[in-house]
Amino acid sequence: MLELIQTGRAATGDWQYWHVGELLYMFYQVDRHLVPGEHIRVWHTPRGALIGYAFLGVDPLFDWQVAHGWLRCGIEEEALEWAQARLDALHAAAPERWKDHLTCLARLDDAERVGFLERGGFVPGKYVEVNHIRPLTDPIVDVPVPDGYEVRAVAGRHEFDERSAVDHAVWGQWQPGKLSGQDYLRLTQLPGYDGRLDIVAVGPEGRIAAYVNGWNDVVNRIGDFGPVGTRAEYRQRGLGKAVLTECLRQMEACGMERVCVSTGENNTAARRLYESVGFRVVNRTGEFERTNRSVETEE
Repeated sequence: MLELIQTGRAATGDWQYWHVGELLYMFYQVDRHLVPGEHIRVWHTPRGALIGYAFLGVDPLFDWQVAHGWLRCGIEEEALEWAQARLDALHAAAPERWKDHLTCLARLDDAERVGFLERGGFVPGKYVEVNHIRPLTDPIVDVPVPDGYEVRAVAGRHEFDERSAVDHAVWGQWQPGKLSGQDYLRLTQLPGYDGRLDIVAVGPEGRIAAYVNGWNDVVNRIGDFGPVGTRAEYRQRGLGKAVLTECLRQMEACGMERVCVSTGENNTAARRLYESVGFRVVNRTGEFERTNRSVETEE
């Protein structure tokens, strides 16, 4: 799956394919809360080469990716049919947990993907995010770190409980269940995880105040930030900027040529943070929602 999107990006040169960090983090969310074998479907050639996959995530977020050269051969339609059927079955078994409509993300200038979703009954949702790029040919400016704080990579397993706690403190209201240190161990065991890019700002009492997970696509030489967060009580101290800057340096040392990051279009604070370390908006991604769920006719 990682190879499929990396080679797809190399062939198309744009954001038609996910960054490896997005795939890995979505897989992590599915692995934490669901059974991957029941929420991921794959397509192969007769000789066994992977040419497509689809996810049905917890939101329920649907995504599919098809290998370059196999686009528009019917996998897209099969992926949507599978995702809807899977969601309908989940809704029938647990209607309160799976009551929301099928959603999908698409870059708004990707006319083909948007058109496919619209033909499939999807309509634009409320959420829009902006996608940023920062070339690593631009200088990385030093950021002062407040006295008593240390900016570095996560030191090891003994910090996983605290690392998971700060992640939950920032993002817990949008995630099902509480993140544990054991969950975080699973994240670090993913094939694309690089401990050098798991950057934290640690206060004098040993508490993690801010963090960023970085991911590298070594084929296309592009890094990705996600997720990024600062505990509410530590904001406005420059710690978020400090962890991003350190991660940029590590990505540069790894041979990356540019870095991407996305955030909600209305998230002014995050946009200012990314712009402060050299990112610029390059395009927008929208949420699409399939409002004609078949289960609605049965209720």
